Amino acid sequence: MSHGVETGRITTNIPARLDRLPWSRWHWLVVIGLGTVWILDGLEVTIVGSMSDALANPKTGLGMSSFDVGLAGATYVAGACVGALFFGQLTDRFGRKKLFLLTLGVYTAATVLTAFSMSPLWYFVARFFTGAGIGGEYAAINSAIDELIPAKYRGRVDVSINGSFWIGAAGGALLTIPLLDPTVIDQSVGWRLAFGLGAILAVGILIVRRAVPESPRWLFIHGREEEAEEIVTDIEGTVSKESGKDLPEASETITVRQRKTISLPLIAKTVFTMYPRRTILCFSLFVGQAFLYNAFFFTYGDTLTNFEGVTQTGYYIAVFALSNFAGALLLGPLFDSIGRVRMLTVTYGLSGILLVITGLTLDSYTATTLTLMGCIIFFIASAGASAAYLTASEVFPMETRALCIAFFYAIGTAAGGIAGPLLFGKLIDDAVKAGGGISSIALGYYIGGALMIAGGIVAAFLGVKAEGQSLESIAKPLTAEDDDSGSSADHSTTTPQHA
Repeated sequence: MSHGVETGRITTNIPARLDRLPWSRWHWLVVIGLGTVWILDGLEVTIVGSMSDALANPKTGLGMSSFDVGLAGATYVAGACVGALFFGQLTDRFGRKKLFLLTLGVYTAATVLTAFSMSPLWYFVARFFTGAGIGGEYAAINSAIDELIPAKYRGRVDVSINGSFWIGAAGGALLTIPLLDPTVIDQSVGWRLAFGLGAILAVGILIVRRAVPESPRWLFIHGREEEAEEIVTDIEGTVSKESGKDLPEASETITVRQRKTISLPLIAKTVFTMYPRRTILCFSLFVGQAFLYNAFFFTYGDTLTNFEGVTQTGYYIAVFALSNFAGALLLGPLFDSIGRVRMLTVTYGLSGILLVITGLTLDSYTATTLTLMGCIIFFIASAGASAAYLTASEVFPMETRALCIAFFYAIGTAAGGIAGPLLFGKLIDDAVKAGGGISSIALGYYIGGALMIAGGIVAAFLGVKAEGQSLESIAKPLTAEDDDSGSSADHSTTTPQHA
């Protein structure tokens, strides 16, 4: 590799030592310290979706229309896209830990500013920077988790952690019930307290997160092998003590040329030239899930209020959210046993088909039956959507991992996540003005269903069988020494090439 400054050349068994560890309480520290941030993301999105009435009333909120609510969702997603790209590059350059502390700080500050919004413009700007913090989290956190969790458990852990978004969504929905009850709290204060709670939870997560170490994989590639060795030795001692087991020897090694920096041109070449099939795969998965979730969920409270006469949407959204988390939790282990390709194909394809059927029969649903149908669809879809992040984080070389996650999150989300809320907000506004029924928004269901089905088809043909494989065997590090086993580039659509 001709880019960056070479600082040395080492042979290490650190990846094999991390992958052979049994599950222990230490791994739960990683899950809690890093993964719980998605609960905050779910809380944020749900508060916006559930509080449309409070935000719309100029006496209690900011005088926002349904389109403004959709625009706020799109602004949040736009911030997430920008934040993912900006912080994703910094994560690969300066390390996972520095960035997952910084991005959580950005989120916390922006959430506090949201709680003090005095105008729609202030609210939109604060939502943008809140999204930027969350977008940076997606890149830094998924990278760190996949590099610290053993290969045997990586699929189920990653899917479940990304699915924990829905714990926050359910909590946020239930939280809005008392906060939006005028007999309990002043409505002009309730929605502000909801955002303030997110900031308080973020501070608690930040305290736990400080105990999570830097990724040893990132350290040894960037010329800090002594620090990496110290961290891994400490982890091994902790895990051995907690599990009460003697750890087996880890004989598999990898030789790398250490670099302090990896250039952006090399990263771009990696994504578009070395792995074109994986690039198409990740783009398809992210566009489908981004449109489906952002379009449907950002405006679901508005849909129930305008077309089904629901005045308190929190209960409906909480049930819907819990079904999503249940899907990620219960279906997640199947990504390690049945495999990535089959599960992505089924979860994307089946949920897309069911969504199209729902769009065709929208007029026949009540608020309860529509929510029930949504629970069924998204129980299936949530595992696939969570696995999109897993896919992007494990099928590209380690040096580009965070930026690849950021790139596909940003591009896919920009295509589906910004357009979706705006489209649904416009459809709802137009239907209300014209006196139309809920079937007026069926177009959004058709588009979301079609994109999910397309993602499932692409996964069937271009998916990577990464279950149980080390990250280095799925995609050989750019800094790895060449050997006789060939390149790990995209010569195969379904089977990873080994380093």
